[in-house]
Amino acid sequence: MTNNKKDKSDKKIKRISSEELFLTGGLLACVGGFLDAYTYSLRGGVFANAQTGNIVLLAVNIAKGAYNKACLYLIPILAFAFGVYITEILKSSFNDKALIKCEHFVILIEIVLLFTVGFIPLNVSPWIVNVTISFICSIQVNSFRKIEGIPYASTMCTGNLRSCFVNLFKYTHHKNQQALFSCLKYMGIILLFILGACIGTILSKIIGYNCIWFCCIILIAVFLILTFRKNQSEREYTK
Repeated sequence: MTNNKKDKSDKKIKRISSEELFLTGGLLACVGGFLDAYTYSLRGGVFANAQTGNIVLLAVNIAKGAYNKACLYLIPILAFAFGVYITEILKSSFNDKALIKCEHFVILIEIVLLFTVGFIPLNVSPWIVNVTISFICSIQVNSFRKIEGIPYASTMCTGNLRSCFVNLFKYTHHKNQQALFSCLKYMGIILLFILGACIGTILSKIIGYNCIWFCCIILIAVFLILTFRKNQSEREYTK
């Protein structure tokens, strides 16, 4: 009897932690686009999320002998890698129930760090901000991997773009209705990423470095959505 209750409880936790709303993913994608535009526009022309671009720029500057400038691109790459490594340690160290709380913890870390970045003026070396934002992006993309059952990335678009058109092909050639829904979800995430980048570019020009607090507002909304979803799911399963 005890084992049955335990199995039932484990299933509840698993279902709660595996459900990812499109709204949550879309808001995180908007933050991802905003941060890329912010660091590129105001913090040394570096991409906080798209490490492929930074790796290329790193190689270009090494080839030119501009080693000091190359280091500016190496730093966010290492910060991103460190963030991924840390989140993997967390996932391997906690059970499913703890990981539900970990999602909330990740969002809180993002809010605190981005709020702090908003106080760092532009005359301070950009590597401090770039390290912080790259770390934030890595823990976000490695903690939130699915929306409504499909894998996605909230801080970059290459994989989402590929998946979008793979599913479009499946729909047009095989009449797979589920593939159409997946295609539309990926398209929505890409558009929200673009929207975030547009907002980031505009606010960077109008407000300046403090505009990053806009991301804090979005992340607070994400935190509230996650909390409501968790509480609602727990109530449903305890009935």
